[in-house]
Amino acid sequence: MVKIPAFEVEQWMDRYENTPGVLNIAETCCSSISIDQLVQFNSDQQSNAHPLIDFSKPMTYGPIRGSDELRRNIVAMYNEDVDTRTAVAPLSTENVIVTQGAISANHLVFYSLVGPGDHVICVLPTYQQLYSIPESLGAEVSLWKLRPENGYIPDVAELDTSIRDNTKMIVINNPNNPTGATIPKEVLAKIIDIAQKHGIIVLSDEVYRPLFHSLEPGNIPPSALGLGYPKVVVTSSMSKSWALAGIRVGWVASLDASIIETIASARDYTTISVSQLDDQVARYALSASVRPQLLARNISLAKENIQLLEQFIQDHSNVCSWVKPTAGTTAFVQFKDKKGAPVDDEAFCKDVLDKTKVMFLPGSRCFGYGQASSFDGFVRIGYVNETEILRQALEKLGSYLVDNLE
Repeated sequence: MVKIPAFEVEQWMDRYENTPGVLNIAETCCSSISIDQLVQFNSDQQSNAHPLIDFSKPMTYGPIRGSDELRRNIVAMYNEDVDTRTAVAPLSTENVIVTQGAISANHLVFYSLVGPGDHVICVLPTYQQLYSIPESLGAEVSLWKLRPENGYIPDVAELDTSIRDNTKMIVINNPNNPTGATIPKEVLAKIIDIAQKHGIIVLSDEVYRPLFHSLEPGNIPPSALGLGYPKVVVTSSMSKSWALAGIRVGWVASLDASIIETIASARDYTTISVSQLDDQVARYALSASVRPQLLARNISLAKENIQLLEQFIQDHSNVCSWVKPTAGTTAFVQFKDKKGAPVDDEAFCKDVLDKTKVMFLPGSRCFGYGQASSFDGFVRIGYVNETEILRQALEKLGSYLVDNLE
């Protein structure tokens, strides 16, 4: 029997997010939109006269790897990032497999490519799935710790010394959850160079891409797919940056045909196809006439809300601090008591929820992976929800800090 540890983030969310009257700033998706709202982003007014979903279409399993149109729209996003000087080839629909969310995409990558005797290097902090699943499959996992004094940017020198003869995969998360940090292009290129030197697969979870709200256009890194190394595998979904978590659509993409076929073969045991209704919504949202407006809405919301959170951090700088996120939807904030010691973040989260109805996640429990003092006092805050919800939550949290910490 495979032993899988409790998925702390998901269990915390499940336990507390339905608390009556909760002000949920633990949520990691851009404020979710309805289908009625989605069609308002379509710049092609003529197409708005036609239904988004074709209800006359028989509900068969449909295309097993995802519809051609959806995969073409996914490919178009990545090919915008391809460095034509280094890329082995532009991405095609054959390089993409549609999955039930990024969580399924990540699981399939590990299930297909990693096993006993393999060594996996994974950044920390990150989404627990990215290190717990390979470990549950028998791989040895080394954690590549991201440090606030480095802006949570991976130290490539540490990576180089961590490589072993049996290192099978390097796992990164760009932009990062929970810190909101972005790996710059030059650092990303060095990671790829090291992997290529040793023939190691790179899994880049890019579920928060392309929500770059605090970087100048020239500083936005490409997808890891765009740097010319075939053994890069990226995963993403419609949930975070696209505000459509409820349709449960994600994908895996790689230029390596053998990797894609291995994943497709494993997928036969877990998924026949995604819902054809979900596929239609996803391909509509990622179409050329909708995608730019939808992304602009989400980036605008992120820019407005991060200003509120930044002001809150400044106003309470005697008890909290952060490395300001450059992308994504989450921030990793440390709280300290009157003496300057990190708070017990789990007890802190529970007490804040009990007294104010404001909900966020404890860092040491959900991202520390059992390492003592790794992220003591840290909480993850999701700030790209409705602005008024964030405003109310921060007001209540500010009053709590005055009464209990300051």
